[in-house]
Amino acid sequence: MSGDSSSGLLRDAIGLREVLFQSITAMAPAAAVAASIPAGAAFAGGSLPLSVVVALVACLFTASCVAELARRLPAAGSVATYSAQGLHPAVGFLVGWGYVFVEALVPALLLLQLGFTTAGTLHQEWPSYPENLWWPWSLLGAVIIALAGYFGVRASARFGTVLGVFEVLVFVVFAVLLIGQAGGDNTLSVFGTSHTAGGFDGISGIFAGSVCTVLAFTGFEAAAPLAEETKNPRRTMRRAVLGAALSIGLVYVLTTYAMSVYFGPDRFAGFGGSGAASWEGVARASFGLFWVLLFLAVVNSTVANANACANVSTRTAFALGRIGVFPQAFARLHPLRRSPVMGVAVQFVIAVGASLGLGFAHDPVTAFVLLTTVIVTVIIGVYIIVNLSCAGYFLRRRRDAFNPVLHLLFPVLGIVAFVPALLTAAGIPAFDFVSELSAPVSYAGPVVGVWMLIGIVVLVVLLRRHPERVAQTGRIHLDDTPAPAGKTGTGAVQP
Repeated sequence: MSGDSSSGLLRDAIGLREVLFQSITAMAPAAAVAASIPAGAAFAGGSLPLSVVVALVACLFTASCVAELARRLPAAGSVATYSAQGLHPAVGFLVGWGYVFVEALVPALLLLQLGFTTAGTLHQEWPSYPENLWWPWSLLGAVIIALAGYFGVRASARFGTVLGVFEVLVFVVFAVLLIGQAGGDNTLSVFGTSHTAGGFDGISGIFAGSVCTVLAFTGFEAAAPLAEETKNPRRTMRRAVLGAALSIGLVYVLTTYAMSVYFGPDRFAGFGGSGAASWEGVARASFGLFWVLLFLAVVNSTVANANACANVSTRTAFALGRIGVFPQAFARLHPLRRSPVMGVAVQFVIAVGASLGLGFAHDPVTAFVLLTTVIVTVIIGVYIIVNLSCAGYFLRRRRDAFNPVLHLLFPVLGIVAFVPALLTAAGIPAFDFVSELSAPVSYAGPVVGVWMLIGIVVLVVLLRRHPERVAQTGRIHLDDTPAPAGKTGTGAVQP
């Protein structure tokens, strides 16, 4: 089926390198290092590197579950298919309904960041440039992402690979420079609890910092929806998901360690995402024009992340449209490039509409925080369900391959790791470091609730009129064609 384009997505179009960077860029490492992870410094202080290690271990539990399911169930439906097979087709539909919604919003989120980051930096360098003139940059980013999606998975994935290599390389090089400049101040004590912030002594500060850091890992599963376009997907998907989580996790550890020892572990509680005590601030003050590379890496990260998540949303919508639980127009492919053109077009409209609409209704930063809350809340909920699905799939359907560590212990630990992060993202003050959300960010919960309620109504209608379509949520379309020798298909799941 290599290169087959007669009836579905383009088979064997990309390999491990491209799908690995699909997940890497979906994690937005440059933006995470510069903005997301420093939020944990308010709790962990100079011991933030230990918090990052804790978050890495926690996220690897869920990454392992996704990897195990991706190896057995290679499908564009990804998390929807896993949930249908592991729990029930109705659960699979609802997971897909929520997942495609938030993944369609991620490009809007990143376009907002692209707009206000670029406009703010230009205004800082040239005061005559209006600081509020952010929207042209958002529009430019939307056009670039749409073109990459239109030209097909090869163009989009290779574009993401180039962007991903650049952003990771810039921050790794800068981290090495920081470690060299720190000289005798390099210390492994930052991997202990002696430098936590005031009021969060010992392990409580480490835990609070790790919860903030967990959010920087979201996106490691983004390779999975490209399974039907990837060479040897049963092997490649597993390596890409685990490889992205582990490699970028180690980059997070390296960069956080470097900045902590350079800036000073006992002063690190005041480190943040902007101002003099930030990555850009340190680069401006001590490394001359190197700050320009950091700025470009963060801008690059927003485009790369938006591109990766546009791939996820369009492939998930394609998978749901193909079986008739979404409008079948989403299954329409370009006759030559085999790209989901309807999904790409709708994704463009949603990205532009949400970024400009919310950005003008409030301001781009407030709109960014609102969308972040919506997206992270749903994504972490999806991770929790996927952990359950891993246990359910191997206990119910593949007892012959069941491993108590990989398929029971790791799912449980993954759920335990992500529940605190879910409460933090939703602003539910179950811990003393969680603050309640204020308007308009507090609207995120009702927005998610309304969308999922609509999904339940759609599900009820489908179960009454077309139950066979819901059952198809667990179908592995790669098994519709003759499998290679030694491979067996899993077929469609039954309710």
